[in-house]
Amino acid sequence: MEFAGKVAFVTGAGSGIGKATALRFALGGAKVAVLSRTADEITETENEIKSAGGAAIAITADISHEANMRDAVARIIKTYGRLDIVVANAGVNGMWAPIDELKPKEWDQTMTVNLSGTYLTLHFAVPHLRKAGGSIIIVSSINGNRTFTTAGASAYSATKAAQVAMTQQLALELGKDRIRVNAVCPGAIDTEIDDNTDKRNVETAAIAVKWPDGDIPLTGGKPGSSEAVADVIAFLASDAARHVTGVPVYIDGGQSLLR
Repeated sequence: MEFAGKVAFVTGAGSGIGKATALRFALGGAKVAVLSRTADEITETENEIKSAGGAAIAITADISHEANMRDAVARIIKTYGRLDIVVANAGVNGMWAPIDELKPKEWDQTMTVNLSGTYLTLHFAVPHLRKAGGSIIIVSSINGNRTFTTAGASAYSATKAAQVAMTQQLALELGKDRIRVNAVCPGAIDTEIDDNTDKRNVETAAIAVKWPDGDIPLTGGKPGSSEAVADVIAFLASDAARHVTGVPVYIDGGQSLLR
């Protein structure tokens, strides 16, 4: 029960990494506020936590909407009276296309959700974290940090690189308030995000690279699990990582080292 007495806020908690993280915090004794823009998914996450004996509130909101995020954090504080852990996980892959075919509105959409959404999450949460210190974990990616071979993913990669820069900038800015800020950079993880990726003519931007034995050395090419990412996030949020801040942690089974 390493999170007993703590309140955790996880965005994008309706599925995948966010859901696994919320369940992991609840297992550790935290009260969890889970957020998604999809009402039925986030209600299911809330119900799973409660069915297992945990405490949770479900919030339906768009992370890129200022009023939504202000209200979301206000509800957390009204319900639980404090905030200790924030996991900025929600995001989109957006449109993947050659740079000359990627439309300005498609670029802006990815930037708005992934970067403005991360900013708004932290903008409203940090004043409450300042009261007793805490931990922020931003979910970035190997894309834009160690790997650059995902065809057409210029907008997505740019946002993921920027999230690591935010992590390191804020680790210094918030250190005096005893707030630790770290990032996780997953590689291929068995989630549904690829089903929500829009692609257009990516083959014209692709680099022909083949890995006959699979591109994830640790697992013979098989993707990692959301739970594997959740466990690392839990470590970074825990007192076991009390002297760790400003660090991007790669969770990819060695995938990015091949590229």
